Amino acid sequence: MKILVFEYITGGGFNKQMLPDSLAREGRLMLQALLDNLSGISGMELVVMLDSRVNGSVSTTGINAIIINPEHNSHEEFTRLALCCDAVWPIAPEFDNILQTLCHSVELMGKILLTSPARAVAITGNKFNTYQHLKQHHIATVPTRKLKYRRGFIRTTRINPRLHDGEWMIKPVDGAGCADSYLITDPKDVELMLTRKGQYVIQPHIQGKKTSLSCLFRRGKGWLLCANLQQFNIINRQYHLAEIIVNHHSDPGAYQNVLDNIARALPELWGYAGIDLIETNDELLVLEINPRLTTSFVGIYAALGINVAETVLQLLESKPMLNPVCNRQISIKMEQNDTN
Repeated sequence: MKILVFEYITGGGFNKQMLPDSLAREGRLMLQALLDNLSGISGMELVVMLDSRVNGSVSTTGINAIIINPEHNSHEEFTRLALCCDAVWPIAPEFDNILQTLCHSVELMGKILLTSPARAVAITGNKFNTYQHLKQHHIATVPTRKLKYRRGFIRTTRINPRLHDGEWMIKPVDGAGCADSYLITDPKDVELMLTRKGQYVIQPHIQGKKTSLSCLFRRGKGWLLCANLQQFNIINRQYHLAEIIVNHHSDPGAYQNVLDNIARALPELWGYAGIDLIETNDELLVLEINPRLTTSFVGIYAALGINVAETVLQLLESKPMLNPVCNRQISIKMEQNDTN
């Protein structure tokens, strides 16, 4: 099988503008881990797109690396290369419909898409759509409303103020990670926080343990790979991911119920996806569903000995074979950009 791997940030999607540091750092980690996984599978011929500025920072031994320079049209290069491959594995942010557009393009070309289809991204890539869909299926989630702001006053309803002690999170409806998301305590500060065009949502700032689930999905079924602990620093009213402890929970089966509910509610999900949770004393709240590789993926092979790329390819035919050969906690420190 000939596979095109395209990590949008490091693969030329930003070839005509400055690379965003945090997204580029996480992008390199995910790209290298995916290439390592795929290189360990026999019969794979790999093609990868690389922004000229990151060429040399990713190991591509035995891989056909296509360098994308500023003069290139990255979309045209993606299309040209995808047409020459059997399958495509895109990794991209949800903002500006980037991931959804890539997935739709692969589907139109008739190539094998190794992530969730565009119709799943249309729901999960939009925070308000995700909230509505989860509520319709009676899955506990963080109350989310479209932000209506006028003259220093937030106009929103039906969010219980007792849940958040007067603190709110303002987020782009299609934001990736914590980018452009802000913690506010005074409604008059909202205008200062709206840093890019587009729609925003508002959520209560709920205190609790920040957990992510690394999962596989196929036709309404879900398999839990591991549960991970996310640790953040709050700097200038923004959450900054500092560390992920992959395979943190000693009993990941405690999360299987929420995974099963999501799989039934979103049978369109396919392949690897990440689920972000907030754990309070009373309940598990689903915060986001990421229909793509997440940063936690980087540590799974070291933590469990499972080649996730191989299990995703197994999903093309049947259920995955999950046979962990070890059971370790792996720390991914984002600030130092290394994995221990």
